[in-house]
Amino acid sequence: MAGMFQEEGSSSVTSSPLQFFSLMSLSPGLGSPYPWLREMKSEERGLCLIRLLVACANHVAAGSVENANIGLEHISHLSSPDGDTMQRIAAYFTEALADRMLKGWPGLHKALNSTKITSVSEEILVKRLFFELCPFLRLSYVLTNQAILEAMEGEKVVHIIDLHSYESAQWINLLQLLSARPEGPPHLRITGIHEQKEVLEQMAHRLNEEAEKLDIPFQFNPVVSRLENLDVQSLRVKTGEALAVSSVLQLHSLLTFDDEVLRRNSPLVSKNINSGNLQGVFQMNSRTLGDFLEKDVSNVYSPSPDSTSSSPLSLATSQKMMNFLNALWGLSPKLMVVTEQESNHNGYSLIDRIMESLNYYAALFDCLESTVPRASMERQKVEKMLFGEEIKNIIACEGLERKERHEKLEKWIPRFEVAGFCRVPLSYHAILQARRLLQSYGYDGYKIKEESGCLVICWHNQPLYSVSAWRFRRYS
Repeated sequence: MAGMFQEEGSSSVTSSPLQFFSLMSLSPGLGSPYPWLREMKSEERGLCLIRLLVACANHVAAGSVENANIGLEHISHLSSPDGDTMQRIAAYFTEALADRMLKGWPGLHKALNSTKITSVSEEILVKRLFFELCPFLRLSYVLTNQAILEAMEGEKVVHIIDLHSYESAQWINLLQLLSARPEGPPHLRITGIHEQKEVLEQMAHRLNEEAEKLDIPFQFNPVVSRLENLDVQSLRVKTGEALAVSSVLQLHSLLTFDDEVLRRNSPLVSKNINSGNLQGVFQMNSRTLGDFLEKDVSNVYSPSPDSTSSSPLSLATSQKMMNFLNALWGLSPKLMVVTEQESNHNGYSLIDRIMESLNYYAALFDCLESTVPRASMERQKVEKMLFGEEIKNIIACEGLERKERHEKLEKWIPRFEVAGFCRVPLSYHAILQARRLLQSYGYDGYKIKEESGCLVICWHNQPLYSVSAWRFRRYS
């Protein structure tokens, strides 16, 4: 993305079609896009797409179907799921906005989506592609395993609860680490939770095979359940076991709430976003699209109060989460390691969610742009089946249907503390291992930052994922 923007001192945009675009407005009488829109340079097209997306989002939030439809038509001439970063992002955001509009006609929406079935095997495949193409899950597994290894030093019986058990690579690595302990490996039991029995059977086969090869006493306990339906007390934690809990990108799904009742009782009006002035936007030397979005869009947008503080919605959703955390606390875990998306996608206002997710996913798409060819089918699968579906859930869904309710560490920390957990700082050795992993894979542009005793994984300066460790604290 380094070449996406002009350097300081480059030619002015006053003679560009972009100047004319800044005078355009989305209205029923606008008609088709001008021919030169298709011939714009990458940076100019990116700016047009951002402004069109922001304007279109306002129309969708305001229920102005006709204007939103015109905006989507304009964007469709510029966006592409196999183009540059901004074109790809725009393709998935417009799909999400269109899906939200279609929900106003339930019959039409259901008919158009009746054949869209994604199998569990496809979901697992795309998550493994994400694991291979980006370092985030690798870093999470390295940090989680090192924290478990250190916390379980000297323990003879170790029990790990994996809240979403589908990736055997993490636990194969831990088995190898435990086999190398000076005092010898412990008896290890892993309770794997997943909604599909077949997935757990595959996990059991691969882990039992590895444990036998390493001569480690091992048991895999499968629990077929969705996380929201899990009976924590049924996990059969035995006396004398040292317990660890691993949650990778799972807890936010427990923040779901039927918020339609709250919406009726406590209406909040989405604010419109002024399209702003485009003059001088190119006089920047930004390395990433995320930097550009932060500088340019922040001039025309500020989040509503509920996106940064305790809104009625966040208070209402906390009970389900607190019940789950309290149940985990009741198991007295010696360690709990949590990986979550580091962004506020759980705001009450649709506009807030759109702007937060635009910044966040711009960075994720930028990561892939920096390392994976545009024509890569693996990249397109990750963008469509993982990122695209998350974007659609954040923007198009409400209430119990909206599962992707990502929140930042600043909200998770007090939530864990109220539930009776205290932070366990990730060790210097764990952080060193994570940084060495980035170096060994040649992951340029990624950063690891310490924050409040936790770690935040960034793409350049954009935080993307957090890893935090916690332990049971007994009340006096």
